[in-house]
Amino acid sequence: MGTYAEEIRRPPAGARAGAAAVTREAIQEYLKALSARGRSTATVKMYTAKLRAFYDYLPPDKLVFPETLSAWRDILLKHGYSPGTVNTHLSAANGLLEHMGRRDLQLLERMETEPDAQPELTRTEYLRLLQTAKALERERTYLMVKAFALTGVRVGELALVTAEAVETGRLLLTFSGERRYVPIPGCLRRELSDYMARQGIRSGPVFVSRNGHVLRRTQVTSEIQALAHDARVEASKCTPRCLRKLCLVTQTEIEHSVRLLAEQSYERLLDTEQLAVGWDRA
Repeated sequence: MGTYAEEIRRPPAGARAGAAAVTREAIQEYLKALSARGRSTATVKMYTAKLRAFYDYLPPDKLVFPETLSAWRDILLKHGYSPGTVNTHLSAANGLLEHMGRRDLQLLERMETEPDAQPELTRTEYLRLLQTAKALERERTYLMVKAFALTGVRVGELALVTAEAVETGRLLLTFSGERRYVPIPGCLRRELSDYMARQGIRSGPVFVSRNGHVLRRTQVTSEIQALAHDARVEASKCTPRCLRKLCLVTQTEIEHSVRLLAEQSYERLLDTEQLAVGWDRA
């Protein structure tokens, strides 16, 4: 892929007044700000890679103009990047420019992407995973599967399942700059507490390696996939993402059922009142 200067026509000299210079220091400050706001290590690493690519494709003076991001988007598409990947590149660059106080240089228009055909794990298959984990005495994997399926955490947020969070009974999650608390169901909280007591975990992340290091994404997925093989559940359904989706779908279905029951109860109440005082009964 050619350099930015080779592939993009530079704006006329008179337009340089509205430009902003991107520096390595500005990028580092922005990445530190992301960490301070609670973004996961994986997210910060992803933004680091995208911003490094953005910096490398800027001209030698590293100036960003109003049309820079749209031109960069076209270059990425030209070199075969998918719309979804292009969106993540632009999201990183937009975030940096906002941090620099230059929203006027952002490109906020997102490209349309085709929805992923994500396999759906059923609750029967989920229970089979848990039963198999119990039979094979894979307690850590059992608890990870439950953590994803009962709290809806993302794989990058698994490190936020800490001894402190278990003690308080809720997780503090941050996504897209928004902070929210997610309750840890009582059954999972009790099992995590028992597990921590036996493992000697008094603080910090619950799911760690034998050396005490936080599990990598690949380790987490690999453990769950191995369990899926033994449980004879389709591997493509047994990922942290699919377990999280199971949590969200289950909650949505329950909320819909509760809402329907409430509507039916309300209708019955109104019918009873109508029989008692309705005008047509006068």
